[in-house]
Amino acid sequence: MSQAAGGDHARDTARAGAAPPSRTAAPGGPGGGGFRRGVRIAWTIATLVVVQAVVCGVAVLPVMATWGPLLVWTADNPVAGIAALSFAAIPSYALFAITLMFASAFATRVTGWRTQPDATLRLADVDWPLLDWVRYMVATHIVRLFAGTLFRGTPIWSAYLRLNGARMGRRVYVNSLAVSDHNLLEFGDDVVIGGDVHLSGHTVEGGYVKTGRVCLRSHVTIGLGSVIGIGVTVGPDVQVGALSLVPKNVTLDRRGVYVGVPARHLADRNEPPAATPGAAPAS
Repeated sequence: MSQAAGGDHARDTARAGAAPPSRTAAPGGPGGGGFRRGVRIAWTIATLVVVQAVVCGVAVLPVMATWGPLLVWTADNPVAGIAALSFAAIPSYALFAITLMFASAFATRVTGWRTQPDATLRLADVDWPLLDWVRYMVATHIVRLFAGTLFRGTPIWSAYLRLNGARMGRRVYVNSLAVSDHNLLEFGDDVVIGGDVHLSGHTVEGGYVKTGRVCLRSHVTIGLGSVIGIGVTVGPDVQVGALSLVPKNVTLDRRGVYVGVPARHLADRNEPPAATPGAAPAS
């Protein structure tokens, strides 16, 4: 009996002191061989190029359908043609951007490109969940680049985020382009995210991509330039002040204002420091 207990104790001690796993994929391990990794990377690039070419082509179609009749109508009058195309340039770009948003969201939904929730993905493995995340991020970035600046902070941008995987309530306004991993985001009603807020469902640490959901309950406001970590839950009727940091896996459940790095409830920050035992009272 004592020998069995001693053996269990030795095994527990060995586990506690075991070295962390190697950051390089071993042959035959989760990452497989170099050839298989190369095939996965090549397939990822090829599918990404094809899908984005189709998405951008679909987005251009309404513009070409509009410009074709204009060019025919003004074929005999070059001055009228230049004027017509000049006035049509901005509306055409807006039409392209709107079509791009919804075509991209539809494509990522059909292909299943998403960020895997609550995952730890080793970059060296180059496995399929990681590559799906890469394709999802690239598709999101293309929309951000060509449409985000024009429509961020509007209901159209909120509609795109919802179609691209975010679970959102009513009257949600996102005025930041640094919001990613949309399928890991959950926003309640009347949520406002200010400009330059960094909010995503992933972080890269020591060669690993770690993911986690971010939940903002109803009537939450995130101030300008704040950073919200993964795994964060913000309760209802909470305001995070500008340039604040909410570390990963933190819950803000007290109503009111949080500010600072890291963010603390404003009532706690305004409390006077506790008196030191034996210290002379202030005069």
